[in-house]
Amino acid sequence: MRCIPGVGLYFSTLYFLKQHILSEPDLSPLKSVVLGAGSRTLTGVCMLPFTVVKTRYESGKYQYSGVFPALGNIYRTEGVRGLFSGLSATMLRDAPFSGIYLMFYTQAKRFTQPYNIESTFTPIINFSCGIMAGILASVTTQPADVVKTHMQLSPEKYRWSGETAHFIYQNHGLTGFFRGGIPRALRRTLMAAMAWTIYEQMMDKMGLKS
Repeated sequence: MRCIPGVGLYFSTLYFLKQHILSEPDLSPLKSVVLGAGSRTLTGVCMLPFTVVKTRYESGKYQYSGVFPALGNIYRTEGVRGLFSGLSATMLRDAPFSGIYLMFYTQAKRFTQPYNIESTFTPIINFSCGIMAGILASVTTQPADVVKTHMQLSPEKYRWSGETAHFIYQNHGLTGFFRGGIPRALRRTLMAAMAWTIYEQMMDKMGLKS
């Protein structure tokens, strides 16, 4: 309920901005960062309430009976602030992730262009470029993900990102900001690489410029 609409909204926004705002077939590294970050910011804000529910489900601390009852419970007990808890940390994680990812992805694809690889292998090349970009982006944004998770699990304890980051550093040191890095990198990397590979193939089949 978060990922499927989120992926659709992200790629729709990305396509719109690229075609109607930038109007350029090839993106520079800086424009790739701006385009990816801007598209993810809109998507992240819209999908954040579902992100909060997902995080709480995974923690085992909350006994919700379903997604919509969970949203209703959060709204009644914590208000709108509860539905958007961890917003700043989420944006500090998702916007840079998507910007960095798109930058590395487009540059990696550009690197393969001179080799004239057969179209049969295009999905494999796209997936490989996505894996590389996902790993680099995941490592870069892992600290923000840890801060975001703390804030969404205990909103009554952590009110803002700086306070949360200070708590993590005091109690766990620098290594605390990279807890859960491997499972997150696997999830985000594979999901992003698969999404981009399918997106590129669908756009090609429809005769559209991705």
